[in-house]
Amino acid sequence: MMNKTGDRPHAPGAPPGAPAIAARGLTVVRGGARVLDGLDFAVERGTVTGLLGPSGCGKTTLMRAVVGAQARVTGTLDVLGRPAGSPALRDRIGYVTQSPSVYADLTVRQNLAYYAAVLGVPRAARAERVEATLADVDLAPRADALVAALSGGQRSRVSLAVALLGTPELLVLDEPTVGLDPVLRRSLWDLFHRLAADRGTTLLISSHVMDEADRCGRLLLMRAGRLLAEGTPAELRERTGGGSIEEAFLRLVDEGVDGGVRR
Repeated sequence: MMNKTGDRPHAPGAPPGAPAIAARGLTVVRGGARVLDGLDFAVERGTVTGLLGPSGCGKTTLMRAVVGAQARVTGTLDVLGRPAGSPALRDRIGYVTQSPSVYADLTVRQNLAYYAAVLGVPRAARAERVEATLADVDLAPRADALVAALSGGQRSRVSLAVALLGTPELLVLDEPTVGLDPVLRRSLWDLFHRLAADRGTTLLISSHVMDEADRCGRLLLMRAGRLLAEGTPAELRERTGGGSIEEAFLRLVDEGVDGGVRR
């Protein structure tokens, strides 16, 4: 049914160079409807991959499947070389949902200190790890503010900081830049690319904002539970003749093109 791999070193049975995520015939049926319809794709290690498509196309369901939180999944899904949802991989994947999942009655720093303990960060290293993570997400000036007093975008950054505390090999982010101003969005994308380049972290980032496409090394374009196409932004523009990813997406929709997805 499903699978997950590792880089610390490679998990047993995972060949060197295996993708961070590999799906084959991935399907989710809910209420008689195919929310995900036979997806085949791969996400290479150490890359920033964008999952783009309109709201309701199945992006969140796909991400939940990747982290092992989705029921009624069929097909094959390998994530870090093991079945998706494998208990052995809980500390190797960071997942940030659209709704912030932190304690509103604690300060930002208190939240991070609590989760650092839960994640097993050594006591002697916790304070340093918390401060470094606060700086990563540009929340140091608000470290002692109650989460309840933060804006929606700031709360989302607290959730991202929690995910980063465990130094995950795979970071799955569901629309992390929604509601953020352009300067902060740029700062977060810079952080995402640093994580990939400096730590070898694999990032899967969903968005319904097409102008974020060019910030990704590779794209998965979704519509109505199906994968329209995958490739680099330049490849998708060249293949469709579109001047932007939005134009490329619309041309794929209009033409009913499968996009050469491996099946």
